[in-house]
Parts: sequence; structure tokens; C-alpha cells
Amino acid sequence: MVAAPLLLLLLVPFAPSSGAQLPTQGQAKELPIATNGQIFPWDRMRLPKTISPLHYDLTIHPNLTTLNFTGVVRIQLDVLEDTSTIILHAKQMQISGALLLAPDGVKPLQVLEYPRFHQLSLLSDSVLTKGRKYEVQLVFAANLSDSFHGFYKSSYRTSTGEVRVLASTQFEATFARGAFPCFDEPAFKANFTVRIIREPRHIAVSNMPKVKTVELPGGLLEDHFDTTVKMSTYLLAYIVSDFQSVSKTTQHGVKITVYAVREKIDQTAFALDAAVKLLDFYDDYFDIPYPLPKQDLAAIPDFQSGAMENWGLTTYRETGLLFDPEKSSVSDKQGIAKVIAHELAHQWFGNLVTMEWWNDLWLNEGFAKFMEFISLDITYPELHVDDFFLGKCFEAMEVDSLSSSHPVSTPVENPTQIQEMFDDVSYDKGACILNMLRDFLTPEAFEIGIIRYLKRYSYQNTVNILCFSPQICNSDDLDKGRMEHKEFCSKRNLSSKWYSGDELDVKAIMDTWTLQEGFPLVTVEVRGREVWLSQERFLKTDDPSLIDGFLWQIPLTYMTSASNTIHRFLLKTKRDVLYLPEEVDWVKFNVDMSGYYMVHYAGEGWNSIIRLLQHNHTALTSNDRASLIHDIFQLVSIGKVRLDTALELSLYLSRETEVMAVTQGFGELVPLYKLMEKRDMAALENQMKGYIVDLFRELIDRQKWTDSGSVSERVLRSYLLLFACVRNYAPCVTKATQLFNKWKDSDGNMSLPVDITMAVFVIGARTPEGWDFLFEKYRHSLQMSVKSRMKVAMAVSPLQDKLKWMMEQSLHGEVMKTQDLPDVVVSVSKNPRGYKLAWDFLRTHWHTLIKKFDLGSHSVSYMVTGVTNQYSTREMMDENIFKGCFGV
Repeated sequence: MVAAPLLLLLLVPFAPSSGAQLPTQGQAKELPIATNGQIFPWDRMRLPKTISPLHYDLTIHPNLTTLNFTGVVRIQLDVLEDTSTIILHAKQMQISGALLLAPDGVKPLQVLEYPRFHQLSLLSDSVLTKGRKYEVQLVFAANLSDSFHGFYKSSYRTSTGEVRVLASTQFEATFARGAFPCFDEPAFKANFTVRIIREPRHIAVSNMPKVKTVELPGGLLEDHFDTTVKMSTYLLAYIVSDFQSVSKTTQHGVKITVYAVREKIDQTAFALDAAVKLLDFYDDYFDIPYPLPKQDLAAIPDFQSGAMENWGLTTYRETGLLFDPEKSSVSDKQGIAKVIAHELAHQWFGNLVTMEWWNDLWLNEGFAKFMEFISLDITYPELHVDDFFLGKCFEAMEVDSLSSSHPVSTPVENPTQIQEMFDDVSYDKGACILNMLRDFLTPEAFEIGIIRYLKRYSYQNTVNILCFSPQICNSDDLDKGRMEHKEFCSKRNLSSKWYSGDELDVKAIMDTWTLQEGFPLVTVEVRGREVWLSQERFLKTDDPSLIDGFLWQIPLTYMTSASNTIHRFLLKTKRDVLYLPEEVDWVKFNVDMSGYYMVHYAGEGWNSIIRLLQHNHTALTSNDRASLIHDIFQLVSIGKVRLDTALELSLYLSRETEVMAVTQGFGELVPLYKLMEKRDMAALENQMKGYIVDLFRELIDRQKWTDSGSVSERVLRSYLLLFACVRNYAPCVTKATQLFNKWKDSDGNMSLPVDITMAVFVIGARTPEGWDFLFEKYRHSLQMSVKSRMKVAMAVSPLQDKLKWMMEQSLHGEVMKTQDLPDVVVSVSKNPRGYKLAWDFLRTHWHTLIKKFDLGSHSVSYMVTGVTNQYSTREMMDENIFKGCFGV
């Protein structure tokens, strides 16, 4: 049940069977008023259920010169209750005609507009009868959006300097209503038949293949596209552009096509091969054939998010799709593969089976994020994606440890609230609790559950993940076939594996993870053969009352010094005790961090872990070592562990070589000196910097300035050399300066090893001449990954005038794309010479930014949290925030 806005709580609920629903006299004075002054006959954000769309016949004509578009939509309707009112969505468009196409003839409809809720009301003189089918036709016009959503304008500059314009769509979550009148909620699934009118110099693509092109008067062409499968409005897509394309066909006969601007089409080969391989993988894994005849992937020059899963026409940032084997890094390759794997997983999770409402967005995004790693581990094992999954859980915990967090399933109502759901909790926490569920059930049982879930709910909407897990064990949603599900569970001995008490209730277990925010801290204390366990919420707060009232059912895993066997125990209460067969030297809980919880080793627990790491750190996996580093420093932040204990554990890092453990070590240690840096504690800051460099000196010195090694080794090399140069480690600075000067003297033609370019560019950008040279190369480069590295290097320069100019240029969007502005602002804010500049910029341009990126969007929250995160004391926050900021 979704909470109503405060205003609506003052209004009397409408009778569900009435078409024009108004409060009774004397019970509410505030009524929704349409733009013409009439009372609008609906007062809720969500649309009524009296009518459901069956089919849209949509014709769109964008004008890429005048930057507007016109259109006609005919919507076939199924009337579920007698009504004379049709409520649907439209935003910032002119409606010039509305007709009802009824069995007894064509009739005009009165149109009322209520912009506050982006709603239209179509009023009929006669009643639309339950059980009958009708059609409405609307003629509309609007401007192409200046933002990154709806039907919006994009542009790019050719190598000769010519600016070319295209039009593309981004409808998730609530922006289809800005492109055509529609029932813009995910549960209103329908079929779509699209026609696009264009000039001959352009091409048009949409979700389905083109079936024919018709010549129109005036030299225009009209492309007709096949009818889509039944789907939600947010998955519709179309593009009018001058893109080029390359194509292949999968083993299952699906045509894969990648679209990009002409001068970058030679960077699409990897994306094309990856899409073919991944779509074939999902076809087999889900045991459900991909239902469309084609899958297009389009690289859009202006794109706010990373990518979008439109059914049959996925859209991407250019950096998310384009790969140059000579100049892109292994991190770029891994990132592109993950983005494609994510969007293609959505073709089943999200498109075929869709959440009922946006409160369960994590059903879409958590599954797709999780499937990135499952699919790439099999299709591209050389990319070592498993080495980086843990980082997603750490990122989720960083957000989830704050009092501002939310459950993965959260009531949302308006578009801003919906946009706010696209965060690390929905994506990363969702993926991490699914990984925990997979480990809990076994991978085989989990896969069977996924397949049954998808087959049962194909082309439908679901309310909760536990529509899926009951098919493995039990649920109130699936009373039928309960015996079959219990038999399925008993075959896998889940109860005996996890818990010796009652039969496992998977729904009850998972509800504790999806319906409450945060995550548990499990405290472990070994007393002889007894292991005393307790749980509480891990929360970074001064208010202990916020920790009370939380209880999880936690699938604990552990191993001991006496055995490499992974033992399991389901902690269902605040406290419990488990018994070991013998006394042990150490115990490690949350093996490989397969569970979404943190562990505190009370008593002598941390000391025994520290001794193990100092004497034989490889007795634990790299994931276990990374999780220990993460947990102990996070426990310092809430006063559970002393800082000197955490630093003592970190000493073992001088012998660490695995990417996840090393990067997590940096991730915990670097913020310590950054904190000192922000508080002008120069002596302590330099002491901490020296400690970190000394800790990793041997590993840094072993790095070759080449592109050799495995993916993980190469990622680690880039990370280490960048750190060393930024921290002014003399051997690194000297080498990077030499290489930058040689590269500059060759006018950028000298080939630098890809893995070291970030370190080289960062050093080069420290001088005005080097910065200017780097910017000129940025302006003319067609390699998106190279431009990204140059952009970061320029943003961490100590040259304050350059930093300010760079943010201004990103806002203007002519040389540096406005889509990159959030990254530029946050990068500048992390720069000790730039964080005050970033704050001033954000405050000055606040209203422009929320218009461009949309209030509630991830881009806006990323900028706000990124910039304000640089303030390290309450006094600094009080001085700078909420005093006239953001115009309030």
C-alpha cells in the first residue's frame, strides 16, 4: 500500500466505482483544479484502475531543426468499471484534439489538465461500459527536452567541428508522459505500434524491427515498426539520428546491432561480440527464449545514467559501449561488459517480469546487478569480475549504515521519490542479499527458483521477490503446490544444513532483509568451545534509540583454525550460542563475505585474527582478508574498536598482493589522512601519508610501467601507480614526469601503456602548460575511455583557476559534455584545492542543475553527497550548509 501525500489525507477517499470522483460536501475544501479552472475529477498521484490500456498506435514526427515534435496516439482501452472519465498522464505538451472512437461512432472528448500530477482527464458525454473496448485518439505537440529524459535532444561534434543533432528517449521512470499521452505506470502493460516520420538523411530505430518505409509529401519518410510484446511504458524507445551500425546474429537467431556515430563505429566490435555471447547465455540460463527478433545497442552522445534496458533497444553512454583495443584499459573492458550484461539481464528481469510499482525497484535492479557477475563469470572468466563483487557490498553498506537509509522495498509515491530509489540500496544491496540468498539455498536451487519465477510471471507484474523464493520453499502467494515446494526443499536438506529447529521459512527470512533498512552487526566471542553470538543494527549515529527494534534472520557461515570446512548456522534471535567440536585458535565468520552483515570479534577475537594475518595471511581467502579490513575500520568509526588495533591489523598489508584486499586497505586508510588534510593537521597528515606509502612501497616498486599481467593485476597496477604519484612518491613522480614530457613532445602521438596513463596524466596536469595540452587532446580525442582519464586528471590538478573553468565548461556542455558534470564536480570536490570551489559552484548553479538532471535523480544526490562529504566537522557543516544554500 502506497502512502498518500499529506494534502490527500485531508480528502475523503473516492468511491472506487465512480467515474468522476469528488469529496462529499463539508469534508474537504481543497480540490484539484484543472488549468481551465474546473475541478479535476481525480485527486491521487496514482491512476485509477477503472480503465486499462491494451494497445498504443503511436506516430511521432520530430523536427531536428526546430527541436520540437508532433504526434498522434490512438489507445485501445479495456473498461474495467463503468465510467465517463479517462485519467492518464501527459507532461508539458499541447493537446489539440481528443476523440472517443466508440462502437456507436466518433465523439469529441473534453480535456482537462492537472500539471501537478502530470495528469489528463478525458471527459465523455456518455458512460463507457464495463467489459467493452474503446479507443481514444489524441493529437499532441511538445518541445524536445533540454534535459536527459523524455524525448530529448542530443548532439555531437564531428572531427571537422560540425555539430549534428539527434533525438533519443529515456522514459524510466516517469518520463514517457513527456513524449506522448499514456498510462505511465509499470503495471499498465500494453502493446505498442510505432511510426516515426523523419528526413531521408536520418534513420529511425525503435524496440521492434522496421517493417516498411512510406514516402510522404514534402520529401519526408515514415518508418513503420512491428508491434511490440506486452510491456510497460517506461520500456518504449525510439531514436532519430544519423548513426551507423554493425550487426551479428546469435546462436538462437536473434539479430544484434550496435549503433554509434560514424567516427566511432570502429569502437563497437567488443560490445557487439559481448552482446551476442551474453544474450545466448541468458537464453540458456533462464530457459526462456528471448522473445524479440532483434536486440539493438545504441551509444548516445548525451546520456545521464549508465545505460537503459528498453526492450529490444538498449541505450548507453558512449563510455558504456565503445571500446578501443589500443587505447581502452582492462577496467574499461570490464566495465563495458558489466553494463551490457546488466541491461541484457533486464530483458528478462524487469522487462518480461516487472515490479508492480516502483517501491520494488530492487526486483529489477538488484537482480540485474547480481546477474552481471553470474553471467560474466561464465562468459568472460578472464575478466575476473568475482574479484570486484565485494566492493559493491562495501559501497552498499556505506549508504546503508546511515540513518537516512531505506529498506530495499520502500513506499514511494511521486516522481521525485521514485527517482531517489535508483541508488546503491536498490542496486548494490539488492545484489548482495541475492548473493546471500543464493549461498543460502545453493546455486542449483536458486537457479531453479529464478526460472520458475520468470516462467510463472512472464508479461506480468510482481509485488515481491518472494514471489520467486516461495517456488523454492513456501509463501502465502503460492498456496497451490505447497507440497511440491516442500519436497523441493527437503531434497536439498536446507533445514538440516542451516538450522536444527523449525522448518525454514524463506519468506520470513528474506522479509527481514527487504522490509527493514540497514544491516546487522554480529558480535562473536569465543569462550572455550562455546561461541557466543549477538546481533544489533550497525549504524553510524549518536542516537542509540535508532538501533533498537531491529532483528534479522542471519545465515551465518564460519570456519576455524581446526577445519577448512564452511559451517553454517541461522541466527534468528538477538543472542544465541553455538558449540564447536574442539577449542580453536581463531574463528572467521561470514566466509568470503557471502552474507550481508559485519562481524565484531569481541574478547581476544581480533587479536587472534591479527596474529593469523601476520603469520599466515593466505590461510584466509582474499575476500575474507578484504572483509576483515573493511569491518575493523568501520567498527573504529562507531567506537567498537580502537584505531591502534585496526592499524595493527593493517600492518600485514605490506605482504598483500590481491587486488580486493589491497584496494580495501587503501579505501580504509586514505580517508584517515584525508580527514587530517581537511582539518589542517599537517603533521599528522604527512605522518599518515608516509605510513601508507611505506606499507605498500614494496608492492609499488614491483610494478612495471607496462600492460602485462591478468586483468586483476593490471587493475591493481593502475591503482597503485596512480596512488603513488598523487601522494608524491618520488620514483613514481619522476617516471611519470619523464613519460608525460615525451608524450607531449610527440604531440600526443607516442603510444603510452594504457595501464599507466592515469598516473602520467595526473602528473602532467599539475602545470598550466601540461593542463592546457591535456585539454587540447581531450577536445579532439574520439576515444571515450581516453577522454575519461584525461577528464579525471584535469579535475585533480592543483590549479584552481583551471578547476573552476572546467566546471563552468561542463555546465555549458559545448566542449565538455554536461552529462559528465556530476563526475567533474565530485572529482573537484575531492581535490584539497578544489572542494570549496565545488561547493560554491553547486550552490550558485543549484536551480540550473535540478532542472537539467531532475530533483531526486542519482546525479543530483551524487553531487550533493560528494561535495558535502568533504566537510569533516559539525562546525564546518553548520557554517556552510543550510545557510542560504540551494536558495532556501
